[in-house]
Amino acid sequence: MSAVLDQSLERLAAALSEERRAILEHDVEALIRSTQEKLESLRSIEKLVPPAAPADFESRLAALAEANHANGALLARRRREVNWALRHLGRSESAGAYDAHGQTNTVKATRSLAVV
Repeated sequence: MSAVLDQSLERLAAALSEERRAILEHDVEALIRSTQEKLESLRSIEKLVPPAAPADFESRLAALAEANHANGALLARRRREVNWALRHLGRSESAGAYDAHGQTNTVKATRSLAVV
């Protein structure tokens, strides 16, 4: 495997590690930066992969794909937690689809959090 390709894989591994840390620590800015770094490193890897990729490349890429999948599961869990909190605060997530009239069916229920 070429040194440049190896560096790109290391860059991807570092970005995935930083992404995981950002998700766990609720660091939105770091999450955005690490996601951008992840995408850039993936683009460079795509350009560098030889037609017949070596076996060690494939195994490293599979491990990185697993880390990416785990990060995606963490993000999905965070989203469910946020949606749960919003529902309990009287807010609802907007509907993901439109009806026949081109409108979304959003529930506009409010819940008083304090008495004035």
